[in-house]
Amino acid sequence: MKLTVFKKAATAILLSGVLLLTACSTGDKTSKETGSNGEEIVYFKYPDNPSFDLIYLADQLGYFEGTNTRPQYVGKVAAPQIIPLVGTGDIDFGSRMVPLVISAIASGADIKVVSAGGLTLEDAPHMKYFVRKDSGIREAKDLEGKTIGFNSFGACAEFVTKKWLREQGVDVDTIEWVVVPDDKGEQTVEQGDVDLAIIHPPHSGRASNNPELTALWSDYDLDKGLGGMAPYSVNGEFARNHPEAVEDVVTAITKAANWVNENPDEARKIIAERLGMNIENVERYAYVKDLVIEEEPIQYYIDILENEGKIKEGSVDVKDVYTNEFNPFANGKTASK
Repeated sequence: MKLTVFKKAATAILLSGVLLLTACSTGDKTSKETGSNGEEIVYFKYPDNPSFDLIYLADQLGYFEGTNTRPQYVGKVAAPQIIPLVGTGDIDFGSRMVPLVISAIASGADIKVVSAGGLTLEDAPHMKYFVRKDSGIREAKDLEGKTIGFNSFGACAEFVTKKWLREQGVDVDTIEWVVVPDDKGEQTVEQGDVDLAIIHPPHSGRASNNPELTALWSDYDLDKGLGGMAPYSVNGEFARNHPEAVEDVVTAITKAANWVNENPDEARKIIAERLGMNIENVERYAYVKDLVIEEEPIQYYIDILENEGKIKEGSVDVKDVYTNEFNPFANGKTASK
């Protein structure tokens, strides 16, 4: 029963995100207008989701000022739809995990990773694993026959977790996997609708402060953060048509990322205000320095997807997935304010 309920809920959320996107879209691939300097301003379509996101921070901090590029927020988009919609060009940029991009490329999508993202640290993990304190679940083997709630199939929560569970000798096929948005994960596990919830920041902070719950692990415990980079990807046609805009976006979010690393509490305050959350429930974020993409986290997921039978062996090369060409700091010059 609970599996059916949450599948229906997840479908409703996904559809509402797509409807919002359709309602808010201008119908053009890219909205354009002329700025005060007489040059064309390029607006890139981007989701307006309840999350800790560098696009919002860069916008708030003024890092798009002085450029001819601006975000055009198109409403909330359900997490599982972000990469597919970047692939079709219905949105121009998206931030989701590497395996989703790899799978999209393997299916022929016109998409590329253009910027690194989060850096998983022991005190700033990418995701945490919560159970009720009275659940009796304390070890990996205890999850056999149980239900796990996570934000989407095909991303970090699924593949990092399954890989680690198998390494612990767990029969993963006995586990029910239920899609639950991050902002609902705490509630579902507290109510007993799932046995374990995998929750990402900022919403994992509230779950950490819930006296009814226990955080068993973080992804840092599972793979030392190798699978935690949530990069930024761009639609290929948009990149070809607007290379300067892509560089503007990568430059702006790189400055924002480095600012977050230097000012973690101020960043938490901005996100708390944006999301209407108590700052005590907003966890720290950390980002890859200068957002320069490295190949190891991408190859990590190519190997996982091949082992899981999700993509054909050798069908995607690591260099098919990413480029640092739009990052002016990839040559060692550090981004700053």
